[in-house]
Amino acid sequence: MNLSKNVKITQVLVATATGTTTIDTSVVDMQGYDGVVFLVSTGSAAADIGVKLQQGQVSDGSDAADLAGSKQLSDATQKAFVLDLYQPQERYVRAAIQRTTTTTIEAAWAIQYCGAKMPINNVTAAQAAKLLARISRVLPVVDEGGVWRICSEGSDHGEMA
Repeated sequence: MNLSKNVKITQVLVATATGTTTIDTSVVDMQGYDGVVFLVSTGSAAADIGVKLQQGQVSDGSDAADLAGSKQLSDATQKAFVLDLYQPQERYVRAAIQRTTTTTIEAAWAIQYCGAKMPINNVTAAQAAKLLARISRVLPVVDEGGVWRICSEGSDHGEMA
């Protein structure tokens, strides 16, 4: 299976300056998709840095409300967050990154899956390589001669070309 043809990958937040405010990602339109994984990378770790998911009916996110139970807080060493939302109740979703301790946000990505239409043309080769390098900080991803694999304890779970 070629993962990149079966998901839609969108950068929803570029690097931000250091600060202590909560930063919202771009809104993701879930029409035609069953789920979305948000990948967020912060510049430093602290126990009061976290990410939560929000959803709403308005495309600009003005009515976005927190999803109960979705908040992940750092364990004081964690700088990368992975949040998976399957079958949201509202069409529009986003992540909100809480920064109480001063830190930067390196980037945030949304990976939508179970799309109604396939294949999906996502990003350029350079953008894909950059994304895979960031994903490898969070997941056990390895480059095997140009074929990227997500591995778990020695077994392959798919490949990304």
